[in-house]
Amino acid sequence: MTHVAELPGREAQTVDWPTWLKSEVQATLRDRGIPRPWSHQVRAATLASEGHHVVLSTGTASGKSLAYQMPILTTLLDDARATALYLAPTKALGADQLRNTISITDELRADAPELADVFPSAYDGDTPIEIRQWARANARWIFTNPDMVHIGILGAHERWSRFLRNLRYVVVDECHYYRGVFGSNVALILRRLRRVCARYGASPVFVLASATTSDPGAAASRLVGAPCEEVTEDGSPHGPRTVALWEPPLLKEITGENGAPVRRSAGAEASRIMADLVVEGARTLTFVRSRRGAEVTALGTQRFLADVDRDLPARVAAYRAGYLAEDRRKLESDLSDGTLLGVATTNALELGVDIAGLDAVVVAGFPGTVASFWQQAGRSGRRGEGSLVALVARDDPLDTYLVHNPGALLDKPIEATVTDPTNPYLLGPQILCAAAELPITAAEADEFHAEAVLAELVADGLLRKRPHGWFITPEGEKYAPHASVNIRGGSGTEVAIVDGETGRMLGTVDAGRAPATVHPGAVHIHQGESFVVDDLNLEDGLALVHPEQPDWNTSARETTDISVTAVHSQAMLGEVTLALVQVNVTHQVIGYLRRLHSGEVLDSVELDMPEQTLDTRAVMYTITPELLIERGVSPERFPGSLHAAEHAAIGLLPLVATCDRWDIGGVSTALHPDTGLPTVFVYDGYDGGAGFAERGHRAFRDWLEATRDAIESCECRTGCPSCVQSPKCGNGNDPLDKAGAIVVLQAVLDALPTR
Repeated sequence: MTHVAELPGREAQTVDWPTWLKSEVQATLRDRGIPRPWSHQVRAATLASEGHHVVLSTGTASGKSLAYQMPILTTLLDDARATALYLAPTKALGADQLRNTISITDELRADAPELADVFPSAYDGDTPIEIRQWARANARWIFTNPDMVHIGILGAHERWSRFLRNLRYVVVDECHYYRGVFGSNVALILRRLRRVCARYGASPVFVLASATTSDPGAAASRLVGAPCEEVTEDGSPHGPRTVALWEPPLLKEITGENGAPVRRSAGAEASRIMADLVVEGARTLTFVRSRRGAEVTALGTQRFLADVDRDLPARVAAYRAGYLAEDRRKLESDLSDGTLLGVATTNALELGVDIAGLDAVVVAGFPGTVASFWQQAGRSGRRGEGSLVALVARDDPLDTYLVHNPGALLDKPIEATVTDPTNPYLLGPQILCAAAELPITAAEADEFHAEAVLAELVADGLLRKRPHGWFITPEGEKYAPHASVNIRGGSGTEVAIVDGETGRMLGTVDAGRAPATVHPGAVHIHQGESFVVDDLNLEDGLALVHPEQPDWNTSARETTDISVTAVHSQAMLGEVTLALVQVNVTHQVIGYLRRLHSGEVLDSVELDMPEQTLDTRAVMYTITPELLIERGVSPERFPGSLHAAEHAAIGLLPLVATCDRWDIGGVSTALHPDTGLPTVFVYDGYDGGAGFAERGHRAFRDWLEATRDAIESCECRTGCPSCVQSPKCGNGNDPLDKAGAIVVLQAVLDALPTR
């Protein structure tokens, strides 16, 4: 146990129902057990009813849904033609909100029969064609996701003219979820939605709901493309919480790559902690990072409990995506009523499922953002009683930092949602979609910052410039612009993963990531089942696999070259230079390591895969050899010192930018040809960049201080996965110099201007 914090409870702040709310709506909400609303609900709802775009950023279980239900239901009652659109990042969240809305409207019809034609309806990939057609023609409240808005609504907006002409509200739920490439694509989709609505004479109000994050108003404004008011004062009550931070011990009997020590896994520790809590009778939810991890953690807990009481293992289960809907509902019900005492889950229970009455939450591995941590932690606590939240650190630099620097987790969040809707690699395909929907005017080109992208599309023959704007050409229409955009990230081209024995398609992976994730010999996990890849054919877009349950996993080894093509920002700081640069990254998968689940390395296997190139953004710093030598790092230690500093920095970037370490990459060299100096790069792993490197550049001091602190606080002697080793290192984590990395980071920090 590295830290324990006692967080006080919070009293409810209730207010009167707003005077503009329809009496029928108020009566129904009262009948549903809400005698008076909380202050933040009324504040956000009133701003929306007055025509302001608004984001409500408060904690889990703070009733954010009511903030959009009040103005929407009032408007649907006032105007028999008005419509509303609800967007969720996951199907589970959308389905949960749809069920809740249907229940409310069914109760309202007794007092307000005019709501009989609202017909709240789902419109997503699981909705049958005939129901989609019916919903398009009849429903006044559609529940969908950004993917379907992109391809199903905007791509066929003429069929949706009735709905779009009368669109009054757009709800964007859990908007903190939209970040990086996915968030940037969604930002462009929402801009396209607003311009198509304007064509039909509508100007909908956007109501956004978010977990507690830094600067939600600015993030929401970037997402919508228009100013958003923010409401952040949470008026909902919660009981006191105990937050415990836990670091698993180093295992003496097992060594990992290059003899480095290995910690006991977060999943194994979480199983033991959940078993202890269940024995005490505490209803416990344990969040893990993968579907397989959820199953393994539940099984581990059951094994511990079998030694205590034969009846207890049946009161623990796993919950994840991939289950049938009726199985998920049964698990949710059993957890809520106490039939189940413990559930191990992926983040499927983080968003959208209304579960109360939990005594404890165990988080096995930091979930990537402070917002997600508090979303998960917020599942604990019932009827104002006390609750426990335990974070179990993974073998990862960010987890190491957080359990030794609790202020970064428990104080005000320091991260900000990162989106970049001006990224030309995303903007080009999105602008082509927009032109296919409606010709683009000069004013819209300026609003999208798309002049350069439009010129390229004209040069490629996909658009034609006319006096009244840009129009799509027959060649552009043949390109099928909507279908060719993969809004959740990647190049748009997919590699199908197919079971070679049965022909069953298991899923897809972006072609850019395929060599590193589904190379021959790679272990692929699908819904708890394990497969091994037999063949990868990038030209045909096909990876063939076979079922196998190996007791090892795989990680690719790559070589990476990087060249600077442009400098966006540069600061000369004596013997240190800091810059934000455009780079070309060329990398090639040359093999993979096989590791036992304990972390022990079995062997290394060579591969010959094609090279891949990436044009992206990077944050870069250089340091002179003279300064390193002066600080006690000899030239032969340069490569290992820079390499270790780079690895740790990649692991810590998610602290200041809402990304995953797999979204970014890095290169370090003792003598880079473009700088002539020892140089470290950390770059976005997406063409054009995703905004992560830029965020790291803006928060450079905070980022590097955290990186230094994470290395210093790790108890290992020469470096391990908790500080300077990386699970995706292309060089087999060699060479690495832990002590030298601390010197490099401190030298750079000393050169930075004071705050």
